[in-house]
Amino acid sequence: MTESNRINKDKFTYPRSRYYGQVKPENLVFNANLQEFSHKVGYISSLETNGKLSPEEAYEQIKTVWKQLKKSKKELGITSK
Repeated sequence: MTESNRINKDKFTYPRSRYYGQVKPENLVFNANLQEFSHKVGYISSLETNGKLSPEEAYEQIKTVWKQLKKSKKELGITSK
């Protein structure tokens, strides 16, 4: 696989959306974490829908990635306003 094919495959598999919020390092990092959370939830949902995960397993996995996202928000010092 050539380098450009790998890059195109990565862009397809892990698309990133442009960030339009207030540009601060912690916001950019949290946005990347949020997008990763969204991708993982999509994969988990697809696996559950296709019978590869039980609803309970899917719930527990989503709960785990949610806790990771909450932890990153806290560690980055991002507060709700």
